Amino acid sequence: MRVGIIGGGAAGLAAAYELTRQGHFAEVFEVAPFLGGQASTFDIGGGRLERGYHHLFVSDTAITELIHELGLGDQLAWLESKVGIYHSGRIWDFATPLDLLKFSPLTLIQRIRLGLLTFVLQKTTNWQKFEGVTAQDWLTRNLGRDIYQAIWEPMLRGKFGEHYDRISMTWLWGKIYLRVASRGKTLQKERLGYPMGSFGEVFERLEEEIVRQGGHVHISARVNGVVVEDGLATGLETQLEGEEPRSVHYDSIIATTPSYVFVRLVPPLPQEYHQKLLSTQYLSAVLVILALDRPLTSKYWLNVADRSLPFVGVIEHTNMIDPSLYGGNHIVYLTNYTPRDSELYARTSDQLLEDFIPHLTKLNPQFDRSWIKEYYHHKVDGAQPIIGVNYGDQIPDHRTPIQNLYLANTTQIYPEDRGTNYSVRMGREVARMVMEDLGAA
Repeated sequence: MRVGIIGGGAAGLAAAYELTRQGHFAEVFEVAPFLGGQASTFDIGGGRLERGYHHLFVSDTAITELIHELGLGDQLAWLESKVGIYHSGRIWDFATPLDLLKFSPLTLIQRIRLGLLTFVLQKTTNWQKFEGVTAQDWLTRNLGRDIYQAIWEPMLRGKFGEHYDRISMTWLWGKIYLRVASRGKTLQKERLGYPMGSFGEVFERLEEEIVRQGGHVHISARVNGVVVEDGLATGLETQLEGEEPRSVHYDSIIATTPSYVFVRLVPPLPQEYHQKLLSTQYLSAVLVILALDRPLTSKYWLNVADRSLPFVGVIEHTNMIDPSLYGGNHIVYLTNYTPRDSELYARTSDQLLEDFIPHLTKLNPQFDRSWIKEYYHHKVDGAQPIIGVNYGDQIPDHRTPIQNLYLANTTQIYPEDRGTNYSVRMGREVARMVMEDLGAA
């Protein structure tokens, strides 16, 4: 069986790995000059760093199992996370119940109420009960408007912008529930996983295994369209770097592109399926990465619950991973999510840096521009689907209306949020689906 795969991110590579592992031929086409998609890496200080910050939770079993399968288990480290929140002009510890009890911007009664409700959400497995209500409505009703406006509203606004009041409570439940497995006992701090050779090493090993098992992986390779004959996907129109366009036959096609890209590659789809594809909007991640000569804060993950700051998150990678891996540089991600047509998305790296620098002294009064050794700017399109109420009803099937054409992208990861773990799980599941449908399992 021959399968063509559009996209060399985690889902596409996992699908190709599973197919070739089962003795089938898979060929991956990635338009970028690198593999890994949203978890791809670049060189810095002699090491490799993800363009967008990445880590694993203890509950991320799909990718941890894959890492061990690939012989990289000894590279996977589980490290204590240091979590904080910027609120009321200062950084607060925000990792344990005791930290919450010390969070004086809320009254003692409010802190206890927030802690109890968080505990209830952590123990709730029936996420379907949240499907029809927004996070804003549910939190306001169950916590009160003051607590919601102090904690959750600024973070939802930062994450989703003008869409903040449309976000499903299921999405927020997933964020809270996910952390249960990463803490263990109630008072333990969160532990996060990271492959010490970077996620780039994982993708390189995946490529090596796909090729060893008989498949092909191409970068800088454009797919111009899916060939469909009598309602059946039969191939791809491709163009490898430096070569003429060509048409290649496959028994099945798996596309891992964002939905808005997918609809451009295929003939017109039935209206209902087409509408499902386009009903989900995406936000892009805009990141400025600073390489500093010293730490900015003491936190790995800092939520910014103050919309006067022009970024929603500060992830100080080297407060969890040793700076020696990056030539002694202290790595800080400043992150935002925004539509592709926004002013923020259009700004250059220099403009963004000038926007951000005045606010860094709020996080550390000693900060000085001279601390910055280098800075980088990355934009990741299709990074965050906007998860509205009753989102489960609008998820398109992996099996598209075109026979032997499959879709596997982040809009189909639910109720969990998008992440490398779930992309790996989905890629392997869709590969098995293809084999089952063609009787080749």
